[in-house]
Amino acid sequence: MINKLKTNKAPKPVGNYPHAVEVNGTLYLSGIGPRDSEDNSISGNQYDQNKNLIDYDIEQQTHAVFKNIKSILEVSNSSWEQLIDITVYLTNMKKDFKQFNAIYNLYFPDSHATRTTVEVNALPTDIAVELKCIALIKK
Repeated sequence: MINKLKTNKAPKPVGNYPHAVEVNGTLYLSGIGPRDSEDNSISGNQYDQNKNLIDYDIEQQTHAVFKNIKSILEVSNSSWEQLIDITVYLTNMKKDFKQFNAIYNLYFPDSHATRTTVEVNALPTDIAVELKCIALIKK
């Protein structure tokens, strides 16, 4: 049985997909970025007068993406400790990996989940980081 999950505690998906899907006690999260769940803003982004992105703050975005992941895990009866696999997408590995990794270590001091970090050319909105996660559901 497949259980689809959408929540207003995380940013609305930018496409036709749920925040997560639960299958046989395993939770598969869609790619989750740092957009704010209430107003869709992206913490740390700076725009020019024409609303073109001119700079971003990877630290603010990283904290925001972890907040969104935590919200989805909580409404799905899961938690940080239940995460088993994390894929990280960064738009600028050279510039952002060190800062991202330092913040990641604050949230995951025991490194219990496997992780892959890749650089991508772009993400669907003006975000610099996105996570795709797999977690277990608490029994």
